[in-house]
Amino acid sequence: MELAAGSFSGEQFREACAELQQPALAGADWQLLVETSGISIYRLLDQKTGLYEYKVFGVLEDCSPTLLADIYMDLDYRKQWDQYVKELYEQECNGQTVVYWEVKYPFPMSNRDYVYLRQRRDLDMEGRKIHVVLAQSTSVPQLVERSGVIRVKQYKQSLAIESDGKKGSKVVFMYYFDNPGGQIPSWLINWAAKITCFRVSLLSCVLTL
Repeated sequence: MELAAGSFSGEQFREACAELQQPALAGADWQLLVETSGISIYRLLDQKTGLYEYKVFGVLEDCSPTLLADIYMDLDYRKQWDQYVKELYEQECNGQTVVYWEVKYPFPMSNRDYVYLRQRRDLDMEGRKIHVVLAQSTSVPQLVERSGVIRVKQYKQSLAIESDGKKGSKVVFMYYFDNPGGQIPSWLINWAAKITCFRVSLLSCVLTL
């Protein structure tokens, strides 16, 4: 699932936008996991890994799409509210901006780190203004694996936000998949991924207060 050095395709951005109009939940065994505060979280079991993919949909009436997208892209702010961040920064590699992110894991597990590309586009889709952010793991020679830290090589996330025509976000869509590797039971990985979705969703809800 690593993304070779290069940008995301226009088709990938259009696919994220399409989920706002017509959520792609049919034809697969997506299960509703939880509904809370206007947020619905679905999951789909990946048969090869035994891990779950997640999709999040919601309505945020009092948070503008631009503000939500800006905060999502703000790594410095992420370090303020996410207690599990040990290191998080951007670095220019081969003419592209790459994100390095190390996550603290509880003892006796080793920390995990991510190297990924991300890109934001503010699109006009037939008069609809949609903010889309895509992220996916990659590999660059400038950011080698560190001793004692396990590199996550399967990470993918997308976010799409549309205005409600007033001051809020009419629809929010997020897709998330993460395979942290190492000798961790799949049930524990799935629990951690679910908590990650909850944390991101709750952050979105906090922004509306």
